[in-house]
Amino acid sequence: MNSKSKSKKRATRAGSKPYSCGVCGSSFSTNSYLKIHMRTHSGERPYTCHVCGSSFSMNSNLAKHLRMHTGEKRYYCDVCGSVFSMKHHLKSHLRTHSGEKPYSCDVCRLSFSTNSYLRVHKRTHSTEKPFSCNVCGSSFAVNSYLKAHIRTHSREKPYSCEECGSSFSRNYDLKLHIRKHTGEKPHLCGECGCAFSTISHLKHHTRKHSGEKRHVCKECGSAFAANSQLQAHIRRHTGEKPFSCEVCFASFSMNHHLKLHMRTHTGEKHSCSVCSSVFSRNYDLKHHMRTHTGEKPYSCEVCGAAFSWSSSLKVHLQTHSGKEKPYSCEVCHSSFTTNSSLERHMRSHIMKESYSYLFEDLQACTLQSTNSPEDCGLAIPNNS
Repeated sequence: MNSKSKSKKRATRAGSKPYSCGVCGSSFSTNSYLKIHMRTHSGERPYTCHVCGSSFSMNSNLAKHLRMHTGEKRYYCDVCGSVFSMKHHLKSHLRTHSGEKPYSCDVCRLSFSTNSYLRVHKRTHSTEKPFSCNVCGSSFAVNSYLKAHIRTHSREKPYSCEECGSSFSRNYDLKLHIRKHTGEKPHLCGECGCAFSTISHLKHHTRKHSGEKRHVCKECGSAFAANSQLQAHIRRHTGEKPFSCEVCFASFSMNHHLKLHMRTHTGEKHSCSVCSSVFSRNYDLKHHMRTHTGEKPYSCEVCGAAFSWSSSLKVHLQTHSGKEKPYSCEVCHSSFTTNSSLERHMRSHIMKESYSYLFEDLQACTLQSTNSPEDCGLAIPNNS
């Protein structure tokens, strides 16, 4: 071994970093490390893949890349048998089994299983969105989000469901969709045990327990548990209807309204097996079936009364609060908990008004003649 190699080893062992970058000041133990580092400033990528033409700053990165073409996967997970082409991919994968999240955000203390996830997360604090769409100018924190966004312009949906043929622009959306077929609901509520297919649905559900409504409308002050609910609400103020039917060009403020509308073209119906009633939505059919089964899944925690629909329970709860009576009479300003109660009350005013007009006409008739009210053409209203 020559003296130059010996001095390099001694410098590395001693922790000495005598080679400094003239651009950013970073220090390195060997000149070769410095040369590799300098490529991050110069953009030089001297190692090129002969298959696809991708270039790399380090030969080791090229070697890892080539495994994508050869299909070589030599790193095995002992837990589930998954195979990976790179060792650090296996390490990251193993954390999904162990639950280890060694990378923590110094701002909000959230933890992540990989450093790359942490870097992406930090952009939510800095508002950094370095990936921009050339079509509409929208910016994204992650390159994969940009790629998925670009498909909204190209309408490309490369991920297809083998069960029903539905296609999606993102593989993630396909995975969530497949759970509709399998019934998989891996996300459990610690409060009531309800299970959900997505973590976003679980988060939305847990706010029902906490009563948290952090998304507030600047226009009218209404508060919502989920941002998606707020965005849908805002369209009531703006009149925006971004979801259009490709058949008749009708526009809708919400995507699920468009889906319901599309059934008017496809003729899709859901039939009741008991009475043959037909519904355009499976949701409506489920509600209808309760009229046959007598099922009342919504219970009042105060008095135990049970109801078939959540809306009926909400109305009932107002009878316990004794406060909220949102339906007011324009004639006498009496307030009621339900619109149906207000309508019944309004009939009393209509009846009084009818009797008032009748009494005035009756007086005029008797002053002019001795005829009976029937002879004057006056009919006594039936109060039944």
